[in-house]
Amino acid sequence: MSKTKPFLAGAAAIAVIAAAAIGVAQAQPRGAQPRGATPLTQVAQFDHQATGVAVTADGRRFVNFPRWTDDAPISVAEVMKDGSLKAYPDAKWNSWRNARASELPVDDYFVCVQSIVPDGHGNLWILDPGAPGNEKILEGAPKLVKVDLATNRVTKVIKVPLDVALQGTYLNDIRFSPDGKTGYITDSGTRGAIIVIDLETGKGFRALDGHGSTQIDKAVKVMTDGKPLVRPDNRQPAFAADGIAISNDGKTLYYQALTGKTLYSIDTALLRDGVSEQDRAAGVKTVAQTHVADGLWMSKAGVLYITSPTDNGITRLVGDHVEPVLTDPRLRWPDTFAEGPDGRIYVTASHIQDTDLVQAGRTCPRCAPSCSRSHRPSVDRLTGMFPPGRCPAGRLPTRIFNIGSLPRPSSLCSCSHVIYRA
Repeated sequence: MSKTKPFLAGAAAIAVIAAAAIGVAQAQPRGAQPRGATPLTQVAQFDHQATGVAVTADGRRFVNFPRWTDDAPISVAEVMKDGSLKAYPDAKWNSWRNARASELPVDDYFVCVQSIVPDGHGNLWILDPGAPGNEKILEGAPKLVKVDLATNRVTKVIKVPLDVALQGTYLNDIRFSPDGKTGYITDSGTRGAIIVIDLETGKGFRALDGHGSTQIDKAVKVMTDGKPLVRPDNRQPAFAADGIAISNDGKTLYYQALTGKTLYSIDTALLRDGVSEQDRAAGVKTVAQTHVADGLWMSKAGVLYITSPTDNGITRLVGDHVEPVLTDPRLRWPDTFAEGPDGRIYVTASHIQDTDLVQAGRTCPRCAPSCSRSHRPSVDRLTGMFPPGRCPAGRLPTRIFNIGSLPRPSSLCSCSHVIYRA
């Protein structure tokens, strides 16, 4: 095992390694960037697919690893100052293993965490779709877990019942009302919807369930590396309502299907309980024609950022259209955003096109034959912390990027410099 100092999450690699990176973008005039400079600066790197990243008001950083194509030894971690990952909020919550699925109670463990988001009120919320492999929901597993950041203790678990998280649902991402009382979740599964959760009572309901704005666009093909993204059996993965963002005043919710190229919005007043689906449907607005997109983020400066997996890039909304912010070949499948207290934007690159979801049975395309499925990561079971380490071939780790301190759209056209974590 090679020892390194970067932020690393595992001691070895799987065959097709998912990369996730964190980086920071700082604005520079186009053309002012020195030759050889990179628009992304790597800040962290992991040997497992990472989807969610979170940065709290005091600068603490967190990452999550979904249980899609391998039985990840950790689900949620805090990135410590020395670069190690500490199981969060503790090792017990992270001790679920697929091999013990029949033994462990699904409501007391993280089964398949997809997203982690601070609510701005001192809590980190952890969204668990409860569907290992992005497949069948384990009954009772879909949940929202609230962790008090001051005490690092779980203070509430909201179970999402089967009449809200339907079989085939995949709870993808969440945003909060400014008062912290309501959560809005995208369902990117079989039948897209916006799921609204009262965070005080725990009650929830499906909105825009089956509405065209939350469904896949059958005319859209998801492309990566210049070719359609397909499973080994030639099916193309299809993801309904996925990316989600909320305006800073809490009045407007933005969302988009990943398998789609249209950004929509709705007044959050129409997402209150008791409003008819007919009225909600009438209130849906087409914001812009975009591109295949995964994550959305509304910055504190009021700029809506959008990931662009097809070209390893990030765009921003300007009026009724999107404009490019950056592209970088290392930003393979930019996934989820977060924002630090200094205005720096973080984004994960989850390398979906390099995972077994679409690369089953193949070795890592960049470091084959050095990396094989026989490689397995290790974790210190006593401390719940990953020791530093990396793929034996030294390639293709999972990465998380951070895009920081970007200016407003009027000046952002002269563009940016990004730091990423890999």
